[in-house]
Amino acid sequence: MPVISVPYAFNEEELYVDLQAIFGQSLFLKCEGLNFAGSIKLKAATEMVEAAERKGALTPESVLVESSSGNLGVALSMIAASKGYRFLCVTDSRCNLSTRLMMEALGSQVHVIAADESGNGFLGARLDYVRDLCASDDRWVWLSQYTNPGNWQAHYRTTAPAIARWFPHLDVLFIGAGTTGTLMGCARYFRQWHRPVQIVAVDSVGSVTFGGAPGRRMIPGLGMSVPPPLLDESFVDEAVRVAEADTVRACHQLARHGFLFGGSTGTVVSGAMDWLSRHDTHGLTAVAIAPDLGERYLDTIYQANWVQDLYGEDMLGSDGASGEAAPADYRKFRPAPPRRGEDPYPRPQRKEQAGDI
Repeated sequence: MPVISVPYAFNEEELYVDLQAIFGQSLFLKCEGLNFAGSIKLKAATEMVEAAERKGALTPESVLVESSSGNLGVALSMIAASKGYRFLCVTDSRCNLSTRLMMEALGSQVHVIAADESGNGFLGARLDYVRDLCASDDRWVWLSQYTNPGNWQAHYRTTAPAIARWFPHLDVLFIGAGTTGTLMGCARYFRQWHRPVQIVAVDSVGSVTFGGAPGRRMIPGLGMSVPPPLLDESFVDEAVRVAEADTVRACHQLARHGFLFGGSTGTVVSGAMDWLSRHDTHGLTAVAIAPDLGERYLDTIYQANWVQDLYGEDMLGSDGASGEAAPADYRKFRPAPPRRGEDPYPRPQRKEQAGDI
């Protein structure tokens, strides 16, 4: 049994879910949310903070600041609380309420950009706010996940080698593209590996990461409204774009089988299944990285009104599950609530059988 004294010392690296029975395609999903921060962002956050400490950029008077749609903010909040730093997360109105509350519970401050005033999307507005803060006082320390090499180095040193240990015959790896830290770290590692591995980036429709016009994106996590500085497309074999409606469908399909994953994971799984359906997968070993779990999306992706308001009434079946209708009006089979004083779980009455006395 491991014993830890700091929360970022724990991160489960060795769990995979075989999605064959759920989606009909052979795909192993690497679960990266099994840590106290709840997402893969713990790795980048730890690397960037410790690199800043080694360089002497962080002092007891420093105040950490970062732009985040949520998961990195939670990871930095946890690390800052553990190490005794103050932290301000600059996010926007798409950030899930539960994520904001979690950061505040850990002692961080959260500033929400309510509107895009920069012309460069919410991300551009967040970055402008952070730059203005840093220019106003040198106590602010911006880790800048979008440009910090520690972001991809964390995955070069941890995520990719962990996959290589379990899948020595890996053929294709699906990786979500946000800041592209995970993508670049894993792609660089497998470019030098003993066998060729196809690197397939999975992006959101409306993101400009791989070109194209920006569009509305309501699910935080993957995608960028400005080109990610860390990205080197020469390491990427193919990019797949996923519409948010398909992200929701993938999340609900996983949930119907007991796996509650987050929006970034739903996007990656949907993109991977699309790619696999268009290629010869006989004998192919495919792995996808699941960046997050689903608890922080209960008021969005898993909330019927939110989904239907954004993506249409037809998105969810009558049972509230995407893409699958309920059995014939299951509601009429629900028992009436117990009266006051009644046992809510009465014992079933034993029927008399022939020969009973």
